[in-house]
This record gives sequence, structure tokens and C-alpha cells, in this order.
Amino acid sequence: MGTEPRIRVSAILRWKERVLLCRHEKPGREYWLLPGGGVNSGESLVDALHRELAEEIGIDEDLPVEGPVAIVDSIAPVRSFAAKHVVHIIFAGDLGARSLEAVTSHDAAVRGHRLFGVQDLDGVVLHPPIQRFLRRWQPGDPAVYLGALWAP
Repeated sequence: MGTEPRIRVSAILRWKERVLLCRHEKPGREYWLLPGGGVNSGESLVDALHRELAEEIGIDEDLPVEGPVAIVDSIAPVRSFAAKHVVHIIFAGDLGARSLEAVTSHDAAVRGHRLFGVQDLDGVVLHPPIQRFLRRWQPGDPAVYLGALWAP
């Protein structure tokens, strides 16, 4: 038996037709994530999302979010060093007129932020890799994207 799945909440945060991503680094490689993080026991998904947005990008007011708009299941291959199973629950929000100059991180794992146009995501290492979903998703779209990633 492996470990229990971890639950991670994140948000597609749009600003002028672009999406905000957080840069992370592991030895020798860079990758990008939607802002968000793990859900603590007893914490609602939306409360966890707001806490993580405050930690990762400094937005500590209750940003209106919709969703979940997507659910993605990431499962590490059996041959990997450590078993890993993450259920990504993705919400969406619009940063509206907020100034992104004030975006700051209190999370040591975040190495920076950047706005990406959807067309710019093809060459980006994005976890989970939801570039195709972002290309076709529009705010208010009721469809929920379900995918299994890293499956053997």
C-alpha cells in the first residue's frame, strides 16, 4: 500500500487575458505552478486556497473565486523513488484592477511569479501539465476537466 493522496488547491488567476504562475525550483530544473498549496485537516477547500494565495502571492483579502473548474489526478509512476499521489482541485478568479507590483511571496519555495499568455504555455514546464485545458477554458465555463497524469 502507498501513502494516502494529498489534496492541493490552486487557482487560475487571470489578469488581462494572461494567467499568473509561480516559479519553483528543484535541483537542476525550473517548473511553474498555479498559485496554491496543500489543504490542512479540517480546513475547507476555499479557506485553504485563500491561505495559500496569501502565502504565495500576498493576496490576503477574500478574492472571489469560482469552482472548482478542474480536478486533476497526478500519480507518480511505480518506478519513481517515492510514491506520490496528488489530487489537484483548481478554482478560478480574476485579478481585475489589482496591481501586480504588490505581488509578494512569504513562501520560501516560490522563486518568483510571471504572467503568461495562454499561447506562451507550450514551452513551459507546468505542474500539473494543464496547458490544453487552459487554452480552451473560459471563465464561467461549467465543464470540469478530469485527467490522470503521470500514470504508468
